[in-house]
Amino acid sequence: MPLALLALAIGAFGIGTTEFVIMGLLPEVAGDFQVSIPTAGFLVTGYALGVVLGAPLMTLLGTRVTRKRMLMLLMGLFIVGNVVSALAPVFGVMLAGRVIASLAHGAFFGIGSVVAADLVAPQKKAGAIAMMFTGLTVANVVGVPLGTFIGQTAGWRTTFLLVAVLGVVGLLGVAKLVPDQPRPEDVRIRHELAAFRNVQVLLAMAMTVLGFGGVFAAITYITPMMTGIAGYSASSVTWLLVLFGLGMVGGNLIGGRFADRHLMPMLYVSLGSLAVVLGLFTVTAHNKIAAAVTIVLIGALGFATVPPLQKRVLDQAAGAPTLASAVNIGAFNLGNALSAWLGGLVIAAGLGYTAPNWVGAALAASALVLAVLSSLLERRETSRSRIVAGSGPEPAIVAGSGPEPAVAAAARH
Repeated sequence: MPLALLALAIGAFGIGTTEFVIMGLLPEVAGDFQVSIPTAGFLVTGYALGVVLGAPLMTLLGTRVTRKRMLMLLMGLFIVGNVVSALAPVFGVMLAGRVIASLAHGAFFGIGSVVAADLVAPQKKAGAIAMMFTGLTVANVVGVPLGTFIGQTAGWRTTFLLVAVLGVVGLLGVAKLVPDQPRPEDVRIRHELAAFRNVQVLLAMAMTVLGFGGVFAAITYITPMMTGIAGYSASSVTWLLVLFGLGMVGGNLIGGRFADRHLMPMLYVSLGSLAVVLGLFTVTAHNKIAAAVTIVLIGALGFATVPPLQKRVLDQAAGAPTLASAVNIGAFNLGNALSAWLGGLVIAAGLGYTAPNWVGAALAASALVLAVLSSLLERRETSRSRIVAGSGPEPAIVAGSGPEPAVAAAARH
């Protein structure tokens, strides 16, 4: 794998850290700005919405420059957003900093996926994408717990300043290691938007929303579930999330490895297994050891879908992959927001803290249905193309049908 993937992974590590570390620092931020925890929660919601909106916006703006330069500009935007957050005098400025940083998120992963895939041979594309996303998964194992610890001991502003430093390292890495690639010729907004007329692209994005959404239906409410049902102390939740992150790292690498060989079967196995494990979590959540094992499996199976889904979008949007790739990153965040909302609804309805697991299982199962549908449509289209390719002014002769060919008749006589 090229060293340029390391630079992309470092950028992904910084982005992943700033996205999730705020969840562990909400009490400190709320206390500093003298706002309620629900109000401070807008720092999470605002970031997610910024990713969804920023992914297509920044990608379209980047069609006029080379991908390397756009990646550098995105890292610069990420740095500015985290510095603004760290130095914010009031809550509104902090929220603005979060939104600024989030605008770089979707486009960085979207454009980065295209760059990573272009750096390697065709049979290694999913592995290269997985290597970049390793930075995001490792952030949940190292960056988020460490950032939370630093924020709780040295102040949350220190955490965001250190994340900005990570952004600087990522920017320098992209500048030094990512090769210059000429700007794709004839890239037009209309050309990029045309990919969304492809049913397979839309199905892949729907699978992204539902499949990864299934993971966050459960993980969003992991704290009350583990403290109120499994019997863990509040301080143990951090280490449970580390286990979740370790599962993500392993699942990401496995998904990238097998997606290059058997993409759709990989999706069948990961989505189907995820639906089953999420359903079982309603039972295993009542036992400490079983719950911990299940959390690792949810992380592994959930992130095993990421490289194949991202590669699926790139393959189906061939010729105009950049915007579709970035929008698919936004789809992950849309799935997170949707599943968290649905999980909250079932809890508010009095169904208990394990009820979101059933929501997650249903979402993952729905994604599996879409994967099967996508494969069936693709096979039908392939068969139709072969029939059209095999037809012509002289149709093929089927044995025993029609008049006897002249050559065969002459040979017999």
